[in-house]
Amino acid sequence: MIRILLLVLLVFAPDVKPKLTKTKVTKNITMLTPSDWTVMVPEDIIQRYPSVRAPLAAYTSPDRMSDLAVNVSATQWPDSNLNMASQFFKASLMNLFDKVDIISEGIKTIHKKQFIYFEFESRMNGNPQVEAAREPMLKYSYVMYLIEDGRTLVFSFNCPRNMRAEWQDAARQMMNSVKVN
Repeated sequence: MIRILLLVLLVFAPDVKPKLTKTKVTKNITMLTPSDWTVMVPEDIIQRYPSVRAPLAAYTSPDRMSDLAVNVSATQWPDSNLNMASQFFKASLMNLFDKVDIISEGIKTIHKKQFIYFEFESRMNGNPQVEAAREPMLKYSYVMYLIEDGRTLVFSFNCPRNMRAEWQDAARQMMNSVKVN
């Protein structure tokens, strides 16, 4: 009886969508972000985004399982050949992970600016030599690149692959709301 009740509750429970609010990410960048997310603490940034360049902004979910970051890439493009840049960024993503399954990719216009985007699931194999790192890391990600003024802005969302259904629509909304002045 209890199993039937739980099944009924799961089937008919309302689908809770993350509440998004407009956020001023930097002086010149705004976008929607989940209202209950917080700015990532420096320790998390060092662990999750190991780089010489700290992100311009980084946010994390209350459970610290999902992230959103805005960064300036070290890769600079002298012109706006978006097709060539797209191929380069795709090859970089393919080399970064052990396996990548592209969900969608392309070039799209958001607020009169052209962005290269990749939505994908990835797998990073575990390390059998390290007890705490044996399991593979499976992620859902949505990454966008904006090439302008001699710089490349990178917008990235990621969460565990098993949370994709919960976050995919919100990730798309966040990315489609990006406004760079």
